[in-house]
Amino acid sequence: MTLSSKFRTLLFAVAFVAPMLTLPAKQANAGVFVSIGIAPPALPVYVQPPLPAPGYIWTPGYWAYGDAGYYWVPGVWVNPPRVGLLWTPGYWGFAGGLYGWHGGYWGPHVGFYGGVNYGFGYGGVGFFGGEWRGGVFAYNSAVANFGGVHVTNVYENRTVIQQNTIVNNNHVSYNGGAGIQAHASPGEMQAANENHFQPTGEQAQHEQFAGQDRSQLASVNGGHPGTMASSNVGAYHQVAQQHSQSQPISSADRTAGRNYNPNTREANQDQRIANGLRSGQMTSGEAARADRTQSAIDQQVHNDRVANGGKLTGAERQQINGEQNAASRQIYNEKHNANTVTPNEVNNREANQQQRTANGLRSGQMTSGEAARTNANQAALDQQVHNERVANGGKLTPQEKQQANHQENKNSRQIYNEKHNGNTVKPPRER
Repeated sequence: MTLSSKFRTLLFAVAFVAPMLTLPAKQANAGVFVSIGIAPPALPVYVQPPLPAPGYIWTPGYWAYGDAGYYWVPGVWVNPPRVGLLWTPGYWGFAGGLYGWHGGYWGPHVGFYGGVNYGFGYGGVGFFGGEWRGGVFAYNSAVANFGGVHVTNVYENRTVIQQNTIVNNNHVSYNGGAGIQAHASPGEMQAANENHFQPTGEQAQHEQFAGQDRSQLASVNGGHPGTMASSNVGAYHQVAQQHSQSQPISSADRTAGRNYNPNTREANQDQRIANGLRSGQMTSGEAARADRTQSAIDQQVHNDRVANGGKLTGAERQQINGEQNAASRQIYNEKHNANTVTPNEVNNREANQQQRTANGLRSGQMTSGEAARTNANQAALDQQVHNERVANGGKLTPQEKQQANHQENKNSRQIYNEKHNGNTVKPPRER
């Protein structure tokens, strides 16, 4: 067993989750190593550090899971294990009510990684940051950050970026469920059956360093890791050691991390409304009803938490789960009735607002009370758009569109302010 697989087995054991699958060596990183009932946080936005030396290949950062919950493994430049190999990043996938980690691997071709847009050449499909040419790795200058390193094997291809980028403005970090709806192509399925190589020992150490760095814990940083990326493993190793010595991860951190669940169920409801608006399955009027329902639930959660010192009682959790189930059925029915609409700019903006609220809840930047306010405001605007469409035979006049856009701008500022006002939440696993 390699260092990487030993480490992943250890993580699995201390996380108290479903048993690990036993897979042949060829497909060792194609299976699910960890299954968690809580969605991983959104992908943080960061800048790629400069290339340390020719020959290194970029491996993007990702959320891993350990005995203190989710933690961010910084993106880093690494040496491939041999010439001709490319890195397929790992990804989280939702299935059967759980979020499973599909480990990354080296191989002759890049396989499926959930459609997750990790950036810097990993736009959701394949890798366009560089390619092997005659035993030497050549870099796409449209992607790679060379810094002060002199690189002779360089080309520029911007077309491949446009063709293989899955738009992920909300930085969702997982496939399936309320996340990214992408499926493996025939080519990616073929790549999955090729001979694979485990992450290198250097990569395994890098993940271990991050798991020991308190500033990387999602429950501590609220989705904003202390170190987003590093030029090389050694540089981050020094940082991680300093952090682990000055502020080691405590037993309280581990308890908080395992229970870290920033309003996942509330966020999922907002995500479903956003998806319904984008697909045209939900009209503005239907979204308004769903928003009002969710706003009431969010406010109830907020009030109950305030009354109980930040937590919900068992009876309150049961009551909220019942209401969320009813809200889920409402959204499902609204999305599957005969009322549809061709999505346009207004619908897309409505969907974007719902997505922002969902992301704020998932990251812990928005409390339930703050989400209640943003959902109430969005419900009012959705209802206004619906009423004006009904009055005008299904369309908005230019003046009404202008007014709706003006109101959406105000709602966007409100959501931004709610997410950046310093009020955050790290609730226990309540539902």
